[in-house]
Parts: sequence; C-alpha cells; structure tokens
Amino acid sequence: MTPHQPEQTRRSARPVSPIDDFHAVIPAGGSGTRLWPMSREVRPKFLLDLTGAGRSLLQATYDRVSRLSGPQNVMVVTGGAHEKPIQEQLPSLADTAILTEPSPRDSMAAIGLAAAVLQQRHGDVLLGSFAADHVITDLEGFDAAIREAVTAARQGYVVTIGISATRPSTAFGYIHSGELLDLPGCTSVRSVESFTEKPDASTARNYLSTGEYRWNAGMFISKVSVLLGHLRDQRPDLHAGLMTIAAAWDTDRRESVLAEVWPRLEKIAIDHAVAEPVAQTGGVAVVPGNFGWDDVGDFNSLAALLPSDDNAGSKVVGDHQDVVRVQSAGSVVVPNSGRLVTILGLDDVVVVDTPDALLVTTRARAQQVKDMVTELRDRGLENYL
Repeated sequence: MTPHQPEQTRRSARPVSPIDDFHAVIPAGGSGTRLWPMSREVRPKFLLDLTGAGRSLLQATYDRVSRLSGPQNVMVVTGGAHEKPIQEQLPSLADTAILTEPSPRDSMAAIGLAAAVLQQRHGDVLLGSFAADHVITDLEGFDAAIREAVTAARQGYVVTIGISATRPSTAFGYIHSGELLDLPGCTSVRSVESFTEKPDASTARNYLSTGEYRWNAGMFISKVSVLLGHLRDQRPDLHAGLMTIAAAWDTDRRESVLAEVWPRLEKIAIDHAVAEPVAQTGGVAVVPGNFGWDDVGDFNSLAALLPSDDNAGSKVVGDHQDVVRVQSAGSVVVPNSGRLVTILGLDDVVVVDTPDALLVTTRARAQQVKDMVTELRDRGLENYL
C-alpha cells in the first residue's frame, strides 16, 4: 500500500465464490495515445500503475475479474509485442490463456476469437469481456452488477453494464435504457434502446436530464453461443473466419491458418458489429453499475483519480520529491526522467517529463494529446511512440 493509493481501492472486498462456467476475457490492446509520452506502443497504459495502487491497470483488472471467474478462467487477448510483459505481470496466467493477435482488428475480432476458442475448449460457457485499462472502485458493487448480468445472460441476452453518469461527458459513449425486464433472479435489468457514441456537450446534458442514459463502459456478458450466433447473423464472414481460426488454435495449424485468415477479417468494434443492431431487436440488456469507474482516457481524467499533492489541487504521478511548484494551481505532473521538474506561475498545466520526450500542455487540451501522437507519426518520429 502506498500513501497516495486511492481510498476506495485500499478497501479489501470480502472473498466471493466464483461463478459457475464463467470466463473473464480481457482485451489488452491500444497504446493510450492521450496519455503519451507516459503510454507508448511498447508500454501502453494498461501495463502502467497510473494511480499509485502498486498494481498496473492490467493487474488490477485481473485481480477484479478473477474473483468472479476464478484465476483458471481468465483469458487475455493481446498483440505479440505485449505478450511477454503480460506474462511477467501475470505469472500465474497459463500460456494457453493468452491469445496473441497477429495485428489489431478491433474489439469484435478480439472478443469473438476468445468466444470461439472458449467454445472449442469448454462448450457453451458464459463470457464476460472487461477492458484492461479501466479503474474501478467499490469491488462489491462491481461484483453485484456482474452477477446480475450473468443471470440475465443465462436467459439469452447480451448484457452490458451502464455506468451512472455523474456529468455530461463528451468523452464517453452512452446507453439509452428502456423498460425494466421481468427476468427471474434479476431486479434492475432493463432493455437497451440504443447506443450513442461520444455526443456533443448539449446532447450529453439532455441525456442526463432524462435519467434514462448511462455511460457505456464496454463491458459485455453473454453465453458464447448467443454472442457467436448474433455475430453469425450480423457479420457472417467475420464469424466464419473466427470459427476457422478457433478450430485450428490448439493445433499445429494455428500459425498457417492465422496467416491466411486473420488479415482478411473485418476490422470493427463489438458495439457496431453486435451490440447496436441486436439492441434494435430487443436482444441487449443493461445492468446499472453504480460503482466508481473511469477509463483513464487522458491526463485530466487521471487527475480526478489522484489525491491532491498540495492545497492548490496539484497532482503528481511518480516521486513527489522531483516536483516543485510556485504560484501554480491544478497542475498534473509526471516526473519520470530523474531530473527535477519546476513550475512557476502556471495554472492547470500538464507536464510529462520522460527520458526521451517532454510534453507540456493544459488540462483543457488533454483530449488533444492524441493529435501530438499523430503529428509525430506524420513526421516519421515513430521511435518516440
């Protein structure tokens, strides 16, 4: 435990019994471009301890979901570049529990591959997909929401978790909740009317005023037969390709089949491939998630998860002794180069100091850090990414 560990994450949750036939899948991809230069392609944000909890975001996700599935039923889907550091961070994870993608094909291919492999190995089990780079507090609230989602999923629904929206954020997608479903064993499950990608500020405010919208955290729980059945109906070519790969996965034909089939797979998110069209036919349900949640999308959202370093509301990720501020309020500082970082007379700035790159911006422009990554790539400076 560290002195700067968030209070909620320091609370130990009561032990729980694993859910029968439940497998947790952790898609671990992306490079966290809005957190550059902390997050890099070879060391993305899910491998970093951003909150001072003593565990990386991936490790914290594993700790959280393995309580519900059991450690033996956790699977990670990732790229080849991240396989070794994932093995180092999760040494108890079996080699067969890491599915390595030859190249990124978005979340439907990743989750669909996991579902198809699980079906080959275990039959029609339950699958829950949980992003590797989210911060969640109140483990008991999380456990309760997932258990209710599993109960609804056993009855044939694709179930998602709708996070209680605390502000009209334009950085998150939204779920429009419909009528309460009369499902045995469920008290708060509702139908999903629709999904909306990051709306503008005015639309987000209108959503919150209705009380019918929640943030989309990208968690999906389903029987593998239900998920793959919807994928077959909506994207038959993608379904066929994944089933072909899964049939060869645990054989000596894996690499040759991957080389032939994987590059042709459609690149699409699970939201667009399955969740949105299936919601229109009443096949998607939502469980309210009233626990603390954040996707740590940029330095401004990261700041909200950290305790203030001083009375001026400044936040530090790293060694506080390496930062000196004078007449500066609300700053976010990442001292990671071994040298002293000083700030004089600037409020609400972001300073990220690494051995090979320095970022200086404002908290208001935190979402635009990805534009700097684009600029570096356009200039041929990929070695900094």
